[in-house]
Amino acid sequence: MNHIFYINPSQVIQRRMDGSVNFYRPWNQYKRGFGNEEGEYWLGLENMYQLTRNRKYMLRVDLENFDGRIGFTLYSSFSVGPERDGYKLQVSGFTDGGAGDSLFFHNDQRFTTFGNDPGPDVMNCAKQFLGAFWNADCHFTNPNGVYLWGEDDTRYTIGNVWSSWNNNWDVGMKSISMRIKRAS
Repeated sequence: MNHIFYINPSQVIQRRMDGSVNFYRPWNQYKRGFGNEEGEYWLGLENMYQLTRNRKYMLRVDLENFDGRIGFTLYSSFSVGPERDGYKLQVSGFTDGGAGDSLFFHNDQRFTTFGNDPGPDVMNCAKQFLGAFWNADCHFTNPNGVYLWGEDDTRYTIGNVWSSWNNNWDVGMKSISMRIKRAS
């Protein structure tokens, strides 16, 4: 089975590539989206929900580190729930393309931003680790975190990391791209 697929830029849901866009933003900006489709970009939670609510989608995450190493992760099923449920992430059907499964921990979690408190008994991971994402008891990936420009052990866990890449929370990725495609 061939797991490589090509899609047009309008189906990119998240992209980090150079640190030119500040991803430390409030709920309403993550809800509607920001950035430029050709550069650093967030499609918007409401757009993700509308795209995935009645159709089956797959997700591919492409990664590159500052040493030129590339890898990907593929999920055969991806969807985002409605705002009333916190735009909860549903992801399954993992296939490893060398990057590992850093989303397993984030499955079935609500999206959090620094201005969106998850509740009195739960730490606000987006505020604590400077990156909005589908967080529970924080993260195994923080793709919307601070763009680190590689390894920075003074900024442990706040960076744009994908921990299953190298079992490390202080090495930021050169690029992270999350893309969806309708499942056949």
